[in-house]
Amino acid sequence: MKNNSKTMMKCLLISVCLLCITAATTYGAEYKALSGLTSVKAVFDFRIGSPKSAVAHLDLIHQTFKDQSIRAVTEKPEFVIVFIGPSVKLISSKREGLSPEEQKVLDEIADKVSKMSKDGIKMEICLFAAKSLGVDPATILPEITHVGNGWISLIGYQARGYSIVPAF
Repeated sequence: MKNNSKTMMKCLLISVCLLCITAATTYGAEYKALSGLTSVKAVFDFRIGSPKSAVAHLDLIHQTFKDQSIRAVTEKPEFVIVFIGPSVKLISSKREGLSPEEQKVLDEIADKVSKMSKDGIKMEICLFAAKSLGVDPATILPEITHVGNGWISLIGYQARGYSIVPAF
């Protein structure tokens, strides 16, 4: 009986390993561009000023981060979002003068930013853009790191091997 249990456990372990290998191959097979990669690093140049469009794009970035095809390459992808231009207005806690519908969408953005941060997606805001557009840096969502110039961050991430993804 003991030998039977050991044999069954070995078969189960082998089956689970084969399932994992097959799953990784299946997920990655859809994207030939991911073939042979051992890491995924992306920086998103995020400039969307429309609240509804921004929340949809943030959701897509989050889904991409958690996508099984990405996870088949690496369990820990590195994603960074750099908020530049009009997008800086959407990540502020200041809500005066906005309609209830607009405030609701900004609440969705704040919730999405929080969830993305907890999952390991890093975020930065360009303070040059914030100041130019009258956004008080003190009102920026706490999960977002402040940088003086978002372009410098984008240059740095690209130099470190991050793929730049425009989100305009």
